[in-house]
Amino acid sequence: MKRVFSLQEKTLLGTPIRFTWQKTSGNYLAVTGANHIVKIFDRHGQKRSEINLPGNCVAMDWDKDGDILAVIAEKSSCIYLWDANTSKTSQLDSGMRDQMSFLLWSKVGSFLAVGTVKGNLLIYNRQTSRKIPVLGKHTKRITCGCWNAENLLALGGEDKMITVSNQEGDTIRQTSVRSDPSDMQFSMMRTDDRTASAESTISVVVGKKTLFLFNLNEPDNPIDLEFQQRYGNIVCYNWYGDGYIMIGFSCGIFVVISTHIREIGQEIFQARDHKDNLTSIAISYALNKTATCGDNCIKIHDLAELKDMYAIINLDDENKGLGTLSWTDDGQLLALSTQRGSLHVFLTKLPILGAACSTRIAYLTSLLEVTVANHVEEELPITVSVDVEPNFVAVGLYHLAVGMNNRAWFYVLGENAVKKLKDVEYLGTVTSICLHSDYAAALFEGRVQLHLIESEILDAQEERETRLFPALDDKCRILCHALTGDFLIYGTDTGVIQYFYIEDWQFVNDYRHPVSVKKIFPDPNGTRLVFIDEKSDGFVYCPVNDATYEIPDFSPTIKGVLWENWPMDKGVFIAYDDDKVYTYVFHKDTIQGSKVILAGGTKVPFSHKPLLLYNGELTCQTQSGKINNIYLSTHSFLEGLKDVGPNELRQMLTQTLMLKRFSDAWEMCQILNDNTAWNELARACLHHMEVEFAIRVYRTIGNAGMVMSLEEIKGIEDHNLLAGHLAMFTNDFNLAQDLYLASSCPVAALEMRRDLQHWDSALQLAKRLAPDQIPFISKEYAVQLEFTGDYVNALAHYEKGITGDNKEHDEACLAGVARMSVRMGDIRRGVNQALKHPSRVLKRDCGAILENMKQFSEAAQLYEKGLYYDKAASVYIRCKNWAKVGELLPHVSSPKIHLQYAKAKEADGRYKEAVAAYENAKQWNSVIRIYLDHLNNPEKAVSIVRETKSLDGAKMVARFFLQLGDYGSAIQFLVMSKCNNEAFTLAQQHNKMEIYADIIGSEDTTNEDYQSIALHFEGEKRHFQAGKFFLLCGQYSRALKHFLKCPSSEDNVAIEMAIETVGQAKDELLTSQLIDYLMGESDGMPKDAKYLFRLYMALKQYREAARTAIIIAREEQSSGNYRNAHDVLFSMYAELKSQKIKIPSEMATNLMILHSYILVKIHVKNGDHMKGARMLIRVANNISKFPSHIVPILTSTVIECHRAGLKNSAFSFAAMLMRPEYRNKIDAKYKKKIEAMVRRPDTSETEEATTPCPFCGFLLPECELLCPGCKNNIPYCIATGRHMLKDDWTVCPHCDFPALYSEFKIMLNTENTCPMCSERLNFAQLKKMSEFTQYLRTEVEQ
Repeated sequence: MKRVFSLQEKTLLGTPIRFTWQKTSGNYLAVTGANHIVKIFDRHGQKRSEINLPGNCVAMDWDKDGDILAVIAEKSSCIYLWDANTSKTSQLDSGMRDQMSFLLWSKVGSFLAVGTVKGNLLIYNRQTSRKIPVLGKHTKRITCGCWNAENLLALGGEDKMITVSNQEGDTIRQTSVRSDPSDMQFSMMRTDDRTASAESTISVVVGKKTLFLFNLNEPDNPIDLEFQQRYGNIVCYNWYGDGYIMIGFSCGIFVVISTHIREIGQEIFQARDHKDNLTSIAISYALNKTATCGDNCIKIHDLAELKDMYAIINLDDENKGLGTLSWTDDGQLLALSTQRGSLHVFLTKLPILGAACSTRIAYLTSLLEVTVANHVEEELPITVSVDVEPNFVAVGLYHLAVGMNNRAWFYVLGENAVKKLKDVEYLGTVTSICLHSDYAAALFEGRVQLHLIESEILDAQEERETRLFPALDDKCRILCHALTGDFLIYGTDTGVIQYFYIEDWQFVNDYRHPVSVKKIFPDPNGTRLVFIDEKSDGFVYCPVNDATYEIPDFSPTIKGVLWENWPMDKGVFIAYDDDKVYTYVFHKDTIQGSKVILAGGTKVPFSHKPLLLYNGELTCQTQSGKINNIYLSTHSFLEGLKDVGPNELRQMLTQTLMLKRFSDAWEMCQILNDNTAWNELARACLHHMEVEFAIRVYRTIGNAGMVMSLEEIKGIEDHNLLAGHLAMFTNDFNLAQDLYLASSCPVAALEMRRDLQHWDSALQLAKRLAPDQIPFISKEYAVQLEFTGDYVNALAHYEKGITGDNKEHDEACLAGVARMSVRMGDIRRGVNQALKHPSRVLKRDCGAILENMKQFSEAAQLYEKGLYYDKAASVYIRCKNWAKVGELLPHVSSPKIHLQYAKAKEADGRYKEAVAAYENAKQWNSVIRIYLDHLNNPEKAVSIVRETKSLDGAKMVARFFLQLGDYGSAIQFLVMSKCNNEAFTLAQQHNKMEIYADIIGSEDTTNEDYQSIALHFEGEKRHFQAGKFFLLCGQYSRALKHFLKCPSSEDNVAIEMAIETVGQAKDELLTSQLIDYLMGESDGMPKDAKYLFRLYMALKQYREAARTAIIIAREEQSSGNYRNAHDVLFSMYAELKSQKIKIPSEMATNLMILHSYILVKIHVKNGDHMKGARMLIRVANNISKFPSHIVPILTSTVIECHRAGLKNSAFSFAAMLMRPEYRNKIDAKYKKKIEAMVRRPDTSETEEATTPCPFCGFLLPECELLCPGCKNNIPYCIATGRHMLKDDWTVCPHCDFPALYSEFKIMLNTENTCPMCSERLNFAQLKKMSEFTQYLRTEVEQ
């Protein structure tokens, strides 16, 4: 609420202040204080006149039209009358002797009632200047009164009486009250029948405490309403609405009561508006609002919803309290007097006047103030003070125009300041005015004047300065107009919309509408225009192609239209009425052509007038002179997409697609990321012919087909052709056809119909567009008709399709003719045609049709001619033509036909032919049956059974052999036919179980079968066989029991089987049983240790196996079987190595010594005595391990050492031989020599060469295997027995044992096996190795 002006106490000189607004127009405010002067101000606070009085003003009142202000004063018997039209004051002598105290104009007519302090009354009729004095109306001072609409005058006085008089002064009614009356009003009470139209109820405050209601029609039933004491005194009250009274109390409370007879006296509403006190209430019927004042604020409520506070005005500087409130009749201004003696006037309702040009808006912010703003370009608002209260406002790019009646004032809008330019008088009252950059156009009385705003700027030719429309000879009235950068556009009562091009100063376009055009709204460029006609229908008009499009769902209450000013959103506009805004979109380029769609509606707050639409944001002007921005519900996506659920996003997506905002839609699809959304976007792009964007979308979702199709058509410039393609892509084929036919390439319609196989339409189009295509289309159509079973039309179209010059096509048509002829029963024609035709397939097809029609001979004939022998033979069989079947048999591949033929031949007793046919039909059982039953050739039958593995055949053969008494063969064939039980029974009966067992063993047989055999052998005490079959069926404990029971003759095999059993069972109990047996615990006869070794190996208990191996090797060594001992240890060594188990050092040492012994023979054989001697020394040092050959080994050692020149070593071993236990065992050949050596010792010795240790490089004798430097066991060479060297390393590819490369190579010149593993080897397989660290890792337990 804006304060318009304030009058301070110094201008009014004293309290109390009286004031009164001019009735109806509210242009003047009469104010008086204690200074004998009535001042008259206009509504802007400018003093217009004053009336000097001889004393203080007693009362003043305006007549009903606001023309005359009547004033009475102390110390004067004159009535002062001030005329608002002439601003002149006149005096009227009342003729009363006593002081006047009361004054009131009537509501109807021009009667003025004046009362005096002595109770006399004067009624003055201003029209007739007649005065009616009525003496003694009351006995004391008249204090209050009121007129009603029937010119009855009610008066109250200090004599506590109420009188009701007519306009002649005659008393009609009177009644007394208990205390002094005050504040009297006439009104209508609510009654049940609601018929009382006259104001027949007088309400009056009695003694400031009660409200007295006196109904003239029921004078004996007055109503006295009392209120709660705590409310205080009644300050004032007002009637409103349907018989409601609002009452203000001094304590700050106001109450609403109803005067309906049933509710009378009930409080309908109560509110404490002010804490301490309330001084006045005023109601504005125009605004439907009430104002209360008290403490130091004014509170304004809406009468429709009293609970809601509409506004609060605080007056902090008023410390003495407030006085009286009063509105003007139109509710625009609210005046308040204060106890301090000042007066404030507030603006409560502004006329909503506003205009926009591009993104600039101008709007009324106070009665004499216009604000110009441009929020979009973020310019600061400029306020312009104007000289008059305007009736219209207009804004251009650089100017502002305001005006009233026939005048307009123009202002130039500078960067910071505003300059008044000029005022213009027009030839009539201006309805509206439009500005743009240089020109203004004013509409008045059916005409428009277009003129330059600043004529001196343009140095324009005179005729371009101004022009009046329409021309004099044009008998029409202009009802609306608009101005854009290029055009003046106006609409007339004859329905014409004219475009006047300002630059060329001439008309460029006119459109004729059937009825008159009420309003027009061009878009910012003027290239599109919305107009509303007198039927309140809306249309979009495009002057470029002179087309109009009706706006759908256009409400008849629409007040105006705004186009979107955001440059990207062309085609969006809104239409608004009082409470809603409708968003429309004009889609210019769609597949279906141009059209307008309704995108949605948005509710608008009360009394908001839309001024500007920019990017979905609607700028509205409000009653209070402010601006408010509203987002359209159709543009909700602009408020951000964060935290929006998928369902809302989908709705937003629909909005963006309606508004053609594809980039926003793209963002939403990225967030939603589901195919339906992307497809919706893509379809919308196709609909709006946005091919590039559609390609982008289809590429994103990976629809390669659409991308390729769209890439092909994107360059097409023919609008209809492009739209046709897009309509086809969206499956709207009829529309596509229409568009193709309207385009530069109508044949596309035919191509489309052919591709869709719409042959009917294609034929129609071909007649017009491409007659040469008719035969080809006819043929395709015929194929379709044939498929659907319409053979008559198919035949006709096949015949139409024959061209005579296209061989392949004609053959297809003739084939169709043949098929259709057969189908329709013209068999002779059809068959002849088919036989003449080169196609095999046709013969087959016609044959099949004939076969279905039971025309077998013709069908078979066609099949045979088409080389379909199987089909021909089967048809011949159906008509029992065996001779023909026999002829065709060599060509027939189908077993079924051979079978049918064979059965026929067998029935005839021609078995040889039958067998041949059965063989062709692969019916082996029948072949076997005939060989056995009829041809008596069991050998052939048996060979067929063996080849084909036929179960039934095997059964037949078994039966045959059974009859002959050949039980062995019978069992064999029974097993083959899976009749194991019969075979078993037969074997039992005829004691052929071994045969059965052998046969079973070679088949894949179930455990039950093995068990039954085992049980049989068990019964016969054949332990080995029983054990074997128990093992096969997995009953390990029984198997082991039987194996251990076997007599010793079968011992070896039985023990091996027992070991296998325990190995498979993995059962500790069975293992210990077997170990006990092997150790001889059960029968006191220990078995050979090799079995124990095998058992441990079978159980994968490699450590125990290793121990056993060492024992076995030791036994073999003791027996002198050194090679066996070597092989046992080697195989165990290899097994442990493969299982990654550490090798016991004892085993490794024994293997090394045995290997050294084996090498001796090789080296001595090759004549390398030094190597031989060195190995023998190693063996002799461990001679205890060779107990059975001590003397021979020592003898060999002495001899070899001697030969190699190791005299000292030879002497030491010779001395060992001289011991008494060996001496006699020395071979006679060598005894003498050895004795001589001992007697004459030669202690010379060849030094042993030293080589580096591969671990630490320490130099040590080459046959030494323990390095003194690092204490490591060094790997030894399997060729020489020496320790390994880093730079001369190889391994045997079979056993992976290391050897010195150079030495191994030399050895392989004479040997062809590996000395360790005895596998065959040649030196080409050896590879010298540089990477050997893995062999230096110790696998042996240290």
